[in-house]
Amino acid sequence: QVQLVESGGGSVQAGGSLRLACAFSGDTYSRYCMGWFRQTPGKEREGGAAIDSDGSTSYADSVKGRFTISKDNAKSTLYLQMNSLKPEYTAMYYCVSESGTVLSMTAPQALGLMSALPDHHYWGQGTQVTVSS
Repeated sequence: QVQLVESGGGSVQAGGSLRLACAFSGDTYSRYCMGWFRQTPGKEREGGAAIDSDGSTSYADSVKGRFTISKDNAKSTLYLQMNSLKPEYTAMYYCVSESGTVLSMTAPQALGLMSALPDHHYWGQGTQVTVSS
């Protein structure tokens, strides 16, 4: 089976930075598109970033130039570098991965599909990020 475990969340002051990590295992994750979503109480999960098997990335407009997604296959870890954090970024952040793929997919396509078909993807338990002012 597969497993995704997030870490790196915490409480920071506005303007600070955090680096989230997602340890992945099972199947052939190096071939899968992966991403990061966030969710606040009463709202649906919102896509932030995705990375495809070639390392190409895609970002939601809300985080472009502020967040950076990367993956280290040797360490089986997905990262999300978050800079210039604001209180409105307070949320539970989730790591997400394709559950399997037959056709190749670009990062933008993957990000859209993760939002459209969440039940067809693997999700971690989340890591809480709290930005105070």
